[in-house]
Amino acid sequence: MQEKIKQIESEAIQAINNAQSLPSLDDARVRFLGKNSEFMSLLKSLGDLPIEMRPQAGALLNTVKTKLENALRDKKIVLLQQDQQKKIAAGKIDVTLPGKGIRRGKIHPITQVMEEAKGIFLRLGFEIAEGPDIELEYYNFDGLNIPPHHPSRDMWSTLFIKDDVLLRTHTSPVQIRVMEKRKPPLAIIAPGRVYRRDYDATHSPVFHQLEGFLVDQHVTFGDLKGTLTEFLRQIFGKDKNVRFRPSFFPFTEPSAEVDVECVMCSGKGCRLCKDTGWLEILGSGMIDPNVFKAVSYDPEKYSGFAFGMGIERIAMLKFGVDNIRLFYENDLRFLEQF
Repeated sequence: MQEKIKQIESEAIQAINNAQSLPSLDDARVRFLGKNSEFMSLLKSLGDLPIEMRPQAGALLNTVKTKLENALRDKKIVLLQQDQQKKIAAGKIDVTLPGKGIRRGKIHPITQVMEEAKGIFLRLGFEIAEGPDIELEYYNFDGLNIPPHHPSRDMWSTLFIKDDVLLRTHTSPVQIRVMEKRKPPLAIIAPGRVYRRDYDATHSPVFHQLEGFLVDQHVTFGDLKGTLTEFLRQIFGKDKNVRFRPSFFPFTEPSAEVDVECVMCSGKGCRLCKDTGWLEILGSGMIDPNVFKAVSYDPEKYSGFAFGMGIERIAMLKFGVDNIRLFYENDLRFLEQF
């Protein structure tokens, strides 16, 4: 048995030394120390030897096993170092080659317009507030004077998560959340993503809005007109005319749609403005007294105005883009133009 053990040891050491790769080394391990190897069979057969031979044979087997395991470990370290050296040699940098230029990123056009809009209102004295994208029905509708089953709810294609939880359809819920916690005077803008069940060339199920409102004593419709006229002229140009048209929104009374002179034809009439010379930009109005009552404001003491606009709409007009989906397809040929 001793001769057999010595023979196995000699063959195993030779196989380990001749291994040129990690897979071939593992083959040697399985061959000589695997559970089905001849060496392991000898270990299992110790019990079959006469009692007086077992101590000597067992000690020899354990010594050889330890020797082979150490040889395998040392050879593995050598092979790993060789592989590392090969990778280092293959990855050497030729410092004489010309360097690769760093491609500078660009700010997304939607972000550009959002930041410009926020900057204008911040300079006008407004501050920024934010609210959750997943909203309660109360803040999205009820607190804004849009009770259940009110026909005006059809104006929003709402995505409900469960009975009273939804993806907000506008950023107006921020108005209620802020007014619940703070007292006038307030001048707030609420930028953010909103969600509706809409998808075509001019509508996206996810888009960006900027809601704004101002509450104080003696606020008039003239304050609303002056604020929005200044904003639109800073966005589209000082020479652009602005007009207000009567409209309806449940949370404002009176309400108005705001149009700006067509950016393409300067009011002469073209395909973009459908020959009217005007482009619809945003909705606005004086905050309805029922909204004030919902947040425990005294409508006899306070008045205010609110407005909301789609940032994609402004970006499309500002940059001459005719399909809203271009903003979300991440086509670098499109985005690099901005």
